[in-house]
Amino acid sequence: MLHKINYIDHMKTSTIVLDQAKPTAFLSACPVYKPTPLYKELIHDKPIWIKDEGQRMRLGAFKALGGVYAVAQLIAQKTEMDLDVNKFLSDEVKHIAKKMTFVCASAGNHAQGVAYSCNLLQIKGVIYMPKTTPKQKIKQVQQFGKKYVEIILTGDTFDDAFSTAIAACEKDKSIFIHPFDDLKVIAGQGTVGLEILESAKKPIDYLFVPIGGGGLAAGLSTVFKQLNHNTKIIGVEPEGAPSMKTSIANNKNTVLESIDKFVDGAAVKQVGEITFSICKENLDDIILVPEGKVCTTILRLYNEEAMVVEPAGALTIAALDFYKEKIRGKNVVCIVSGSNNDIERTEEIKERSLFYEGLKHYFMIQFPQRPGALKEFVNTILGENDDITYFQFAKKNSREVGSVLVGLELKNKEDIHAIKSNMTSHGFEYRYLNEKEDLYAQLIG
Repeated sequence: MLHKINYIDHMKTSTIVLDQAKPTAFLSACPVYKPTPLYKELIHDKPIWIKDEGQRMRLGAFKALGGVYAVAQLIAQKTEMDLDVNKFLSDEVKHIAKKMTFVCASAGNHAQGVAYSCNLLQIKGVIYMPKTTPKQKIKQVQQFGKKYVEIILTGDTFDDAFSTAIAACEKDKSIFIHPFDDLKVIAGQGTVGLEILESAKKPIDYLFVPIGGGGLAAGLSTVFKQLNHNTKIIGVEPEGAPSMKTSIANNKNTVLESIDKFVDGAAVKQVGEITFSICKENLDDIILVPEGKVCTTILRLYNEEAMVVEPAGALTIAALDFYKEKIRGKNVVCIVSGSNNDIERTEEIKERSLFYEGLKHYFMIQFPQRPGALKEFVNTILGENDDITYFQFAKKNSREVGSVLVGLELKNKEDIHAIKSNMTSHGFEYRYLNEKEDLYAQLIG
């Protein structure tokens, strides 16, 4: 299935006709390319089609498509040749490309596509990533790029890394590969949409797509609106980084003052200008998913379906609960955008999930400084299914009571009411930290 797709930059009120046959044909001929599977899973007892981008070209994310195609297209322009894999991998092209330096900024997945391309062509690449990038993603970028890429960790967010990369490109005259706001990248990622249409056995009613900078959403929605316009395209963002939803609500591309960086593959302060203009016209709705709900979904997919997904990859499945009435009885596809999860984040994921589900609670409690006080607390305050998971106390000899930081894990979220009531009736003064996010983060980390 090869088509010409009109990518419209609505901000410039101009239409850019981009032959989708080119990225599709080129990527299909790449040595390690294979379409990712579209398969059915029971999610909350409902059959949902999953487009698993975690299996993409061994890179574990859809962004490999955009990164590889963008590098190839730029080299084709520089060498004035047709976009052909055999020519692309020829010694002649490699010789010309060695004079180029490609630069990108990424929270991980786009960097892997660019790094893979640099290794394939044996050309220099410089990858700027936030210092907060999970170690597993950094390691994979180095593995795919090998000796041909240099990784520079800078800033706390993608936006920080992006600014540093742009400044370096302007100084060194390097070639910048934008992770999402580039028609070549958007077209490469639009290939995912063609794969879905080729695999689908019947019309798709709803397509859920994660949004970070908007490249995948722009590419997919453009393909679907022109080839399968009856499908409703639902974008999904993390609640702590609602950059696309905010921009569309404001009718202008808006920079968020601060974001929650946890869903690292989708946490940006500002979406792209091109992606904003496309998504504003093409998306039927955008859902915001709490980070804690994302964590619950990651754990459930692993425990029940043996699926490993990263936080951004869990967004669309996590969103289904917020759309369950509308999708009842409908043919639904969810894009699982990546599987590059870091095992070192497991404890944080568990903690956020329990916190969101109302099963983890923290208190600052005034404890009597006398023998038997802790035993009294356990026996009179807690239920038989409640567990103390955190206890921090420093005895003060000059005081009758001392502050104790206590973490509790419950089996039933409704039990928290009895615990608070018991503390009040037995004279244990307390401060409930779950409702004081700043204090909770400072004390617990």
